[in-house]
Amino acid sequence: MKQSLIGLLLFIILSLPPVVTLLESIMIVHMHMQMPLLVIAGALFGRYFQIQFPHFWEKWNGNGVPGITLFVIIAVYWSIPRTMDDALTYPSVEVFKFMSLFLLAGVPLYDSWKRLKVTLKKSVFILFTILFLGLGWLYLNATQQLCNNYLLIDQITLGWGSAAMGVCLAIYLLYTTFTDPSKYE
Repeated sequence: MKQSLIGLLLFIILSLPPVVTLLESIMIVHMHMQMPLLVIAGALFGRYFQIQFPHFWEKWNGNGVPGITLFVIIAVYWSIPRTMDDALTYPSVEVFKFMSLFLLAGVPLYDSWKRLKVTLKKSVFILFTILFLGLGWLYLNATQQLCNNYLLIDQITLGWGSAAMGVCLAIYLLYTTFTDPSKYE
């Protein structure tokens, strides 16, 4: 229960208006810090849902695929430039962002990750590697602002950040492919 309490506390802190304003004032911090922290808060809180509704998770998410699919859909949706822009413009979309990343991405991720086979875990990493490299290319090569609430320099910074994240994920995938973890245990 301590883990769930930490997740809920993190969510409450991230929901405070000064924290929201600070994290959303810079585009790269909005996408690469606030959104992942909301997912992490949901993942930490996911233990509470597992304890309260154990049969639901066994029936609904037995092999982890439905939960990870929901996580991927929500994560990809919030990486679209228009949805980030709408979250800053419309308060209802902002509330949906917080709830969907917390409940529809973080909680299923917690339950699904340990149930997935290694090949599916690597597939998720490959998907996010492609997503981040594609977003980096998009933000770096777009000559117009993709988000009306941010400057073009913020967009370029996010492009480089996304590209760097994609490269880091690619390095991780190469590392896990060519090393044997049993030698280091």
